[in-house]
Amino acid sequence: MAQERADDDEAERGTVVTPSAEFPPLAPDERAALRRIGDRWRSPRRPDELPVDPTLGRDGRRPAPSRFGRLAPIEMFTVEKPDELVATAPAQLPGSRLGRGLTRLRQALFGPPLRSSAVLYERMRKLVALPILSSDLLSSVAYGPEALLTVLVVAGSGALGLSLPLAALLVVLMIAVGVSYRQTIPAYPHGAGSYIVAGDNLGATAGLAAAAGLMLDYVLTVSVSVAAGVHAVTSALPGLAPATVPLGVLVIAMLLAGNLRGVRTAGNIFVLPTYAFVATLVALLLVGYLRAAGRGFAPVPPPAVPAAEGLGLLLVLRAFASGAVSMTGIEAVSNAVPAFRPAEWRNARTTLGWMVGMLVVLFAGLVVLIHLAGLAPRPEQTLLSQLGRVIFPTGPWYPLLQATTALILLLAANTAFNDFPRLLFFMAREGHAPRRFLHMGDRLAFSNGLVALSLAAAVIFVVFGGHTESLIPLYAVGVFLAFTLSQAGMVVHWRRRRGRGWHHRLALNAVGAALSGLVLVTAAVAKFAEGAWVVVIAVPLLVLLFRRIHRHYAALHRALALHPPPAAGAASRAGPAEGEELPQEVRHLVIVPVARLNRASLRALAYAASLGQPTLAVHIAPEDAEADRFREQWGAWGDHVRLETIVSPYRTVIGPLAHYLEALHAARAELTLTVIVPEVVLRRRWHRLLHSRAEQRLRSALRALPGVVVTSVPVHISE
Repeated sequence: MAQERADDDEAERGTVVTPSAEFPPLAPDERAALRRIGDRWRSPRRPDELPVDPTLGRDGRRPAPSRFGRLAPIEMFTVEKPDELVATAPAQLPGSRLGRGLTRLRQALFGPPLRSSAVLYERMRKLVALPILSSDLLSSVAYGPEALLTVLVVAGSGALGLSLPLAALLVVLMIAVGVSYRQTIPAYPHGAGSYIVAGDNLGATAGLAAAAGLMLDYVLTVSVSVAAGVHAVTSALPGLAPATVPLGVLVIAMLLAGNLRGVRTAGNIFVLPTYAFVATLVALLLVGYLRAAGRGFAPVPPPAVPAAEGLGLLLVLRAFASGAVSMTGIEAVSNAVPAFRPAEWRNARTTLGWMVGMLVVLFAGLVVLIHLAGLAPRPEQTLLSQLGRVIFPTGPWYPLLQATTALILLLAANTAFNDFPRLLFFMAREGHAPRRFLHMGDRLAFSNGLVALSLAAAVIFVVFGGHTESLIPLYAVGVFLAFTLSQAGMVVHWRRRRGRGWHHRLALNAVGAALSGLVLVTAAVAKFAEGAWVVVIAVPLLVLLFRRIHRHYAALHRALALHPPPAAGAASRAGPAEGEELPQEVRHLVIVPVARLNRASLRALAYAASLGQPTLAVHIAPEDAEADRFREQWGAWGDHVRLETIVSPYRTVIGPLAHYLEALHAARAELTLTVIVPEVVLRRRWHRLLHSRAEQRLRSALRALPGVVVTSVPVHISE
């Protein structure tokens, strides 16, 4: 009991995903280093000796909104924190007609921006989370039983009777995996499911492999679900068949727009279709079993189908693996625990229980009812459609069944839209994915992850012309790889944690791991030539990519992490100037490239001289005559700054100047070279075509040089 209370306490401390995740706190050793650096910090100017009031005045007067103020104006003060400014919501629309139109369109599509504090309210209650997270799982019952029977019928109609024991075994697998994920949720209440569980217990490589499998599954879920839904629409309206690809891309764009509006809004959009599909299937099962009861539950003989191959163990395993696609999406809740209202893990576990219960009832009920009705797969009509025609021969129920099925297939992709960005968020937090996936958009949704998923799914959909049936075999491989690693990880977890009842929990996870592994191996071997080889190759490549990303961020962290300052007198031995963190250790040399003496260059020279640091002007001349002429002009100006002239007989400018600066830095590595570039700022964009933009090319060339700081002094041109 004490162990269970400890588990509950740990689960209650689950972290809420907030916009602050982009700004992780300092580690304890970095905080200690920061204090030691601060103790030695000596600034020539006190913080309160500023030439302007940074609070912009406490009298409440506000500057007139500029073009930037219309984007995010600043409210001067709040009552709670009088020394804190707050960027408010836009008070005015942009000044241009185009800007106003784009702003209104954006708000119409995605809604107005939400405050960061609203993240606590942009979370799901159970009745909303159920349709959002179960659309993929529940939609699979529309094709899962047919996938099972399609393999069995290859051995003839006599083999269709094996659907009942195989369905029973699949139900055991569903319950084992579902209960296992129910155990995973309180053990790992921060979300990310298989990725975190496998990584925490089996190592980083296993976690990344689980993440790769899930990512492939999510992308395929979107493309295949949209293809299936569009196919259902074009089957009812054949005239739309030539527009399959544009329709599919439009559906993906609509799903993206709906999810960019935020969790709550997306939930309101997708609630009705999911519940309508479930209600229609329940009605189908009730009427079907009542009619079967009228004949004493005697099964109708299926139509005679000749055997194309013999019934063997491999075929049975293939049928089992094919039917297991009914479980895709069962991991969705464990990935999205932080999206629930408090207590997050309790609500998530309850929602998962509902989902698994509905899946078992619908899947088992459909398989048994298909057996009682004596139906067999036919290429021209789905089994669910055949069953609907038998159960509802007249009335509006059959069209309703087809309509809700098409809707749930289209909206099945929404589960991926909810989980894929969250998975990328957790991976980015650990440094295994680009950190831009930590960012929350205007509506507190993970916009970058949503866009990445949409683009990947749209590319697959377009490349395969909307006919993605060949990608369905990839489902079982990717998702059951994640299932297997997650189950095995929980086995290790219980062995480590022990506690009351750990033997039973471990045994349950071990059964789930064994059955999931069986499906994984069977699908990978049996479906290898049909497309499973893509996942077999893609998963290691993705793991390698994730590791390279992590290596880059680790190197970046080592370079930017705070370290204790060197001992006094050691600054000269510290090496490059980029290692200096104390103002008294920085040694400056200001350099001003001057092409000609005009207002822009004189302003840059004046700015450089005002810094009170040693200053050097550099002029690149194409020949000696021009160098002499420039030195004469320089003397006429007064020779206030030391000038160095470089003759470039091949007329290049950027290369010689960058080489010269590199040589200066090599001669005195402790110097910080501040290059001040005069820059002409043009009012009209097309005017840029009339200029060489040498300052931009110089900035790009100097960016790679250590110890070099590049700044610009702008001169604005009004015409």
